[in-house]
Amino acid sequence: MTKPTKIERVETLLWDRWLLVRIYCEDGTVGIGEGGVHGWQRPTQTMLEVMSTYLRGQDPHRIEHNYQFLYRSSHFMGAVVQGALSAIDIALWDIKGKRLGVPIYDLMGGKTRDKVRCYVHVRGDSVEQLAHDAVLKARLGFTAVRFSPWGRDFYLHKSYAGWAEEAVRRVGAVREAVGPDVDLCVELHRQMNPAESVALGRRLEQFHLFFYEDPMLPDSPARMGDVQKQCALPIATGERFTTIFEFQQLLENKGAAYVRPDLCLCGGLTGCKKVAALAEAQHVKVIPHNPLSPVSTAACVQLDACIPNFALQEYTGESEPPKSELLQQPLRLEDGYLIVPEGPGLGIALNDAAIAKYPPVDKVLDTPLGYDGSVQDR
Repeated sequence: MTKPTKIERVETLLWDRWLLVRIYCEDGTVGIGEGGVHGWQRPTQTMLEVMSTYLRGQDPHRIEHNYQFLYRSSHFMGAVVQGALSAIDIALWDIKGKRLGVPIYDLMGGKTRDKVRCYVHVRGDSVEQLAHDAVLKARLGFTAVRFSPWGRDFYLHKSYAGWAEEAVRRVGAVREAVGPDVDLCVELHRQMNPAESVALGRRLEQFHLFFYEDPMLPDSPARMGDVQKQCALPIATGERFTTIFEFQQLLENKGAAYVRPDLCLCGGLTGCKKVAALAEAQHVKVIPHNPLSPVSTAACVQLDACIPNFALQEYTGESEPPKSELLQQPLRLEDGYLIVPEGPGLGIALNDAAIAKYPPVDKVLDTPLGYDGSVQDR
């Protein structure tokens, strides 16, 4: 049995476009986490610094209690609060795993798989470039790719008919290029209203998509349920949700075939394990959202390893700098699968030289405007 210890201090690290956290214990154990309000690192950093005044002197093993104390300490919640809490939760699980000498997945029910199937993003301004990139990714061993059905100037469409036709051409070209052995995941990025996305979804059914992501804004679970009912494509959504309660409403309205919790935004490993359980009870599978650093990826793999209803893992490419430099030993990727690590905690260690090398990069306000000057969704 491990001897008791207390949290000594909390360190926040603004690194490139991401916010990392290290929690230090009196016995020398250090836990690593990441906060996930994508693009808004500094407000989340401030929230973490405020919360650290409570954490100092607390027992790091009381993960749920510490979360509840901080979550329920104010009338106000939301993304910045949850981003900070998620970073803390991940770091405390890392501490617990390290102190007990086991991976986090062993503390959450044990391993259900040895490797994690990933999808990778493919891009291209032209139809030809998009199809070519999909073929390259398939040759690397990936059996699932995700992409937008539009180019970067999606918000400058002049008619629905032309907009939808572009999507059909791009999705059709990728399907023809990779054949039936690669799953296609199409991401609308909330850019259509429900009627438009239903109509487009019906046209895309011929390409047998693995999922149809964020066909509308996620703020109406009941309306999302209507969209899912009206088109045969399996909807994936949830990356912007911050609590289990939003996922509960989505599932009650049968608004998704796949849920997409973000471990660095929706309560960390603890919160997303609860989301996975809610989804399991509805025969819905889990595809964790992961646009952040390799710390987020490592946390996702721990969750993926221990839940029975895992489907796919977003992998945003960690073979290029700066991501490739962050960890002392990167997670192992083989033929489109991440190998579940066996080390204690998250199974990773940060490379301090890389942290010092890359200064923080702040979000640029590049909200798209349509032909008429109105704000469009990204």
